[in-house]
Amino acid sequence: MCQSTVYMRKGDQEEELLRDAILVEPVEDGVKIQGFFEAPKVVPAKILTIDLLKHRIVLEPI
Repeated sequence: MCQSTVYMRKGDQEEELLRDAILVEPVEDGVKIQGFFEAPKVVPAKILTIDLLKHRIVLEPI
C-alpha cells in the first residue's frame, strides 16, 4: 500500500497525527489530511518533509 503516516513536529518531538493517510494537500489555511475511513481535516501547518521510502510526512505548525 502507498499510505503514509503524518506527524507534527513540535521542537525535538514528533506527534503522530494520522496513520495511513491517503491525501495530503496544501490549502490556504494549512494542510488537508485524510485517512481511509476519516473525513478530511485541515491542520494549521506547513509540510516540512516527505519521505516516500519511509512512508512519513512531517508537518510544522504555522
